[in-house]
Amino acid sequence: MKKDSEKKETQRENKTGDTVRRKSYGLLVAGAVLLAASIACSLLTYKDYTEGVERPYAYSLTFLFFAVMLTLRGLYLAFVGVLPTQKADIRRLAQAGLLAALCYIGFAFFKIDIPVGTEKTSFHFGNVFCVLAALLLGGYWGGLAGAIGMTIGDLTTSYATSAPKTFFLKLCIGLIVGFVAHKLFKLTRSHSPKYVTGVTILASACGMGFNIFADPLVGYFYKTYLMGVPQELAKTLSKIGAVTTFVNAIVAVIAASVFYLAIRPALKKSGLFVQLDPDREKI
Repeated sequence: MKKDSEKKETQRENKTGDTVRRKSYGLLVAGAVLLAASIACSLLTYKDYTEGVERPYAYSLTFLFFAVMLTLRGLYLAFVGVLPTQKADIRRLAQAGLLAALCYIGFAFFKIDIPVGTEKTSFHFGNVFCVLAALLLGGYWGGLAGAIGMTIGDLTTSYATSAPKTFFLKLCIGLIVGFVAHKLFKLTRSHSPKYVTGVTILASACGMGFNIFADPLVGYFYKTYLMGVPQELAKTLSKIGAVTTFVNAIVAVIAASVFYLAIRPALKKSGLFVQLDPDREKI
């Protein structure tokens, strides 16, 4: 009898679609097509880059990184699928767009450039909103908002050649912050203020801690093997960049935590708070 009851319950859940993961292949196909096109563009524009024309190659590499991300997401949807309750609602899309714009503004307009030979590094506030986006929207949407906003910031300023690296690193920051905050500690559930504060700071620190180590390392390999910068110069640039990365990380952890803790109650009160774990919300 118990087995029959469990079987009927499973059939009922399957019928309503509440627990059935829906698989799709459209994004995988689109990602594969874009990936092939971006590889071709990168190969074609590399010659121009070696002759001093940098932007087309930088755009092509950014296109390539974006295509890789779409392809990976497409593979996930094709083989794992997604629950209907996991689909993004209009609030999350709107907030992602707003936070992407804030990431762009924080980098493009609130920065101090530091020339390093023919290259530059900077102190900026873009990472603040990249971390905030992941705290508010989760790792995928938050990371995507940060990656798109700050990549556009690179492409529209004198940092165009850093855009592909920026896209990859900011996406990773968002994924790490979102994983710690929402997958491990379920930040959007109802918790005590002390718990929320601790998790917010911890998740922000994990994301920016990754960036402190990854930015110089990824930057070295990116400049050496994709941009053709001599190894010694790439090492020097990575060491100098590590200093600004560390300062930016400290600022991002403090500011993003303060902003999140300040706006969380207001968003809940207004009904704009994105609940990332709605089926298990604690009362």
